[in-house]
Amino acid sequence: MRNRRKDVTRRAPGALEAEVLAVLWGAQEPLTPADVQARLEDDLAYTTVVTILTRLHDKGVATREKHGRSFRYHAVDDEAGLAARKMAKVLDSEPDRGSVLARFVTQLSETDEEVLRALLRDDAGN
Repeated sequence: MRNRRKDVTRRAPGALEAEVLAVLWGAQEPLTPADVQARLEDDLAYTTVVTILTRLHDKGVATREKHGRSFRYHAVDDEAGLAARKMAKVLDSEPDRGSVLARFVTQLSETDEEVLRALLRDDAGN
């Protein structure tokens, strides 16, 4: 007899973390794992939600505070802040930051280049 598997759709790497982060971003206050589980569209096991929240905390993407025997979690940054942290992490891992930044800037669209120029002008004025 052949081993039959259910038709299970595999998520892309990081998809569950992204879903949990979206829940944290949408919350006005820190959430317990049970709160996150209830707000997710997927029917994830409580232990899976705890594991994801723990990983997000370990990565520095979420903070947590003790709440009874459990924790409450809150996202450290919004989506733009998270992307900026990722970019900074890549730069920190490169020995020649200047070359990486120069290459990045040369690959920007004209619109993105104008946004960057405006941001630099605004920052220079402060």
